[in-house]
Amino acid sequence: MEILVLAAAKPTLSYARDGVHFFEQRLRPLGRVELRYVKAGSPVEVSRRLLDASEGCLRIAMDERGANWSTREFEQHVRNWQMQAVKRVAFLIGAADGHTPELRQACGHVLSLGRHTMQHELALVVLLEQIYRVHTLLAGSPYHRD
Repeated sequence: MEILVLAAAKPTLSYARDGVHFFEQRLRPLGRVELRYVKAGSPVEVSRRLLDASEGCLRIAMDERGANWSTREFEQHVRNWQMQAVKRVAFLIGAADGHTPELRQACGHVLSLGRHTMQHELALVVLLEQIYRVHTLLAGSPYHRD
């Protein structure tokens, strides 16, 4: 299964750039994870670009209104997608103003990284870390501790 992470614009904050680079390096040997950016703009423009770029994928909108999965619940969803032969999963991170209702409705899941509103560049780093964590669980690595 391939994982596509789509985000609105490349991170401009140094901590976010460093975090993205760090987890891209860690994910590289563990599986097929691709990170792509779409051009920033209004919520309507960004949502349209994210939907276009994720065509044919199981879409997951990252949004504070979504479900708050634990790491183990996230792992179980990934296992289920693998068992169901889902070929591509796309995680969609919008810009500062978030997603349109239409984008959220077009997604198979709406997922929150917590109840706090989170700056979108930080959300990208947190999402990549959770994807890394799930990959290590699937591989039997001791990275995650319950």
